[in-house]
Amino acid sequence: MVERFPDAGGQRQFSRAARDCHMTQPAFSRRIRALETWLGVDLFDRSTHPVTLTDAGEWFRGVAEEITSRVARVPDEARAVADASSSTLRFVATHALSLTFLPTWLRGLESQAPIGPIQLVSDVMPQCESLMLQGRAQFMLCHAHPHLPVRLPESDFTSTEVGTDVLIPVVAATPQGKPRHTLSRRGRARVPLLAYTPESGLGRIVRDQRQVALDAAGAEPVFTAHLATVLKSMALDGRGIAWLPRSLMQDELAAGRLVDAGGEDWHLPLAIRLFRHRAAGAASAEAFWRAVIARRASR
Repeated sequence: MVERFPDAGGQRQFSRAARDCHMTQPAFSRRIRALETWLGVDLFDRSTHPVTLTDAGEWFRGVAEEITSRVARVPDEARAVADASSSTLRFVATHALSLTFLPTWLRGLESQAPIGPIQLVSDVMPQCESLMLQGRAQFMLCHAHPHLPVRLPESDFTSTEVGTDVLIPVVAATPQGKPRHTLSRRGRARVPLLAYTPESGLGRIVRDQRQVALDAAGAEPVFTAHLATVLKSMALDGRGIAWLPRSLMQDELAAGRLVDAGGEDWHLPLAIRLFRHRAAGAASAEAFWRAVIARRASR
C-alpha cells in the first residue's frame, strides 16, 4: 500500500491505482480508508473529480517515498551488519587470563597473521562455559588441569594448549623476606587462607587437587572471592595465603613482595587452553584457529 500510494494521487483514479496494486477497486478503497483512520486525517479530497491529495496527503506521499527508499536499503544494510558480525571474533576468558596472558598472546599471533576485531567477555568459569554452550562465543580461554575437565562436551568442542602456568600458594613477606604464614602438613596452628568461591575455575582446581592437604595443614578460610586479582591484593596486605597463577604475580614474586608459602610440593602445574566449537564457524574464526595451530606447531 505504501509503495503504491503516490500513484493513487498521481493518476487521480482509485480504479487505476487498484489495478496497479493487483486488487479490486473496493478493496483498494478500504485500505485507503484504513490508512486514513490510522493517521486520523483525510489524505484525499473526494469532493473533486478526479480526486486530489490534501495537504496531509502531499506530506504523507513524501513520507511514503522515504519509507520505501529505506526499505529498499534494508537488505544491503543487513548484509553489511552480518559481514561485520562474522568478521568479529567473540571470546570469553577467565578474569586472570584476560588481564595477563591474553594481551601478550594475541600480540604474538598478530605478528604472524592479521587478526580482525575481537569482542571479549571476561567472567568466572561457569559463565564462560555457559556462553560457549549457548553459542554466544566462538572461543574460550581458560586454565585447565588434566584431572579436572572443563564442562564442555568433547563431542561438541575441541581445544588446544596455548600456554602453561602454575598455581602457587603465596603470602606477603616479612621485613626479613620470610613468608608470614606457611603450609605444613604437620602444623598445628590454623593457617589463614584466602579462598576462591565455587564459581571460580581456579578455585575448582585448588579444591579438587589440594583440599585434603589444606585441611591437614590447618588452613582456615578467612576471606573468599572469585577474582584472583582480589585475592592477590588481600595477600599483599598480609591477610593470608592465596593460591595464585604465576602469570598474575610475576612482578610481585620478583620484587619479593609475595613469597612461596609451601614449596614445590604445593605447586599445581596448569595448562592454558583455547576451546572452540567443533562445527565450522565464520571464515574469520577458522582463519584465527589455523593461526593458533600453526603457531603452536612452530614452537
